[in-house]
Amino acid sequence: NLSLGKAILNAASLNKRSKKIKSLINSFRYPRLGPGQMWEVCRDKIRNFGSRVLMNHHVRGVELENDRVRAVRVMTEDGEKRFEFDHVISTMPVKHLVRAFEPSVEPDIAEAGDGLKYRDFLTVALMVRQEKLFPDNWIYIHSPDVQMGRIQNFKNWSPDMVPDASKTCLGLEYFVFEGNELWNSPDDRLVELGAAEVDKLKLASKGDVEDGTVVRMPKAYPVYDSKFQAAVQTLRSWFTEALPDVQPVGRNGQHRYNNQDHSMLTSVLAVRNILGERHDVWNVNEDEEYHETMDRGVPRRVSDPPSTPATT
Repeated sequence: NLSLGKAILNAASLNKRSKKIKSLINSFRYPRLGPGQMWEVCRDKIRNFGSRVLMNHHVRGVELENDRVRAVRVMTEDGEKRFEFDHVISTMPVKHLVRAFEPSVEPDIAEAGDGLKYRDFLTVALMVRQEKLFPDNWIYIHSPDVQMGRIQNFKNWSPDMVPDASKTCLGLEYFVFEGNELWNSPDDRLVELGAAEVDKLKLASKGDVEDGTVVRMPKAYPVYDSKFQAAVQTLRSWFTEALPDVQPVGRNGQHRYNNQDHSMLTSVLAVRNILGERHDVWNVNEDEEYHETMDRGVPRRVSDPPSTPATT
């Protein structure tokens, strides 16, 4: 029941606004301990299959030879290491991937990567001495009186995310650029700012905030500016035609504002490509119509990816 026309009529009829909140779906399936729980299970399954998951291995170079990937050099706590590979699936920011190739790529490819920009993100998590604050899972904040852009109520996603039932955990989200004043602020100052802002919005009392922590996430959002489409198209064509053994996937890998399910699908198709199928991973969330619809209360796709392999 959402439409632009109804939104305009609703805005014009200030005294006749419906009290019913409309949404495309009426329920979510949410991991009991948060989305990270999915990736912990994924990690454990990979290890049970006999494969390795190496953490804190920071890419320093991707070696190419005759238009084929040869090896990846990484920096670890024990120094630099080198791993030989036949295929690479990359979720790192594509601009960094392009600059990691050895030998260096052509100037037009490097320029396309360098032109991509990102918006960074930080969360201030507050522990509040209140059992219940408000019923929403998340709220977008449009007030010019505060700097936060969105607030999450983690307890409403899953009560197990807050072990003490007498308390609530709020995640205050700030959209920033790495290196600006907010990003560089000390954690204790950011916690103070968050407590003051929820108090100003009357969502929680500053006096009830007993603790907090800060999580910074660089390059959380690919920036859609006037030049990004041409740059992404240049990189897409180059990877597809010149370097099929390296497949960029996910939000940062393709510089595309995909949802988590879209990002996961690009990875699934990339693995199938290694196994001999032919999918254009860049087509996910592009040519396919993808909407949330209702089918007996369960969200579903209007159209799923084709069951037969799509040619690149």
